Amino acid sequence: QVQLVESGGGLVQAGGSLRLSCSASGRTSSSYKMGWFRQAPGKEREFVAGIRWSGRITLYADSVKGRFTISGDNAMNTVYLQMNSLKPEDTGVYYCAASSRYSALAYPNTFDYWGQGTQVTVSS
Repeated sequence: QVQLVESGGGLVQAGGSLRLSCSASGRTSSSYKMGWFRQAPGKEREFVAGIRWSGRITLYADSVKGRFTISGDNAMNTVYLQMNSLKPEDTGVYYCAASSRYSALAYPNTFDYWGQGTQVTVSS
């Protein structure tokens, strides 16, 4: 089992920045990939960014490419999401996810463990 705890959400004006963190505990040695997803009110959960620890391969949704950066610490216990040039449409609950499966990064059903989520609100 892997436990995930997100932090760093908050309220920010459009154009501002936030940095989200996700700390993993438990059987983190088995983690193959981690990712960030978000869910706005009335919408489905969508992929934001993901990282495969092997080779530090990263993937981004087109909507955040060039503005968000996903990274992780050397111990592969913490993943970060640096969010710059934030827009009102980035508002939502941001969830951290992890999996030991060798599978695609961009789909929620390929992740086994989820955090509780952290709220990000971008005002115009």
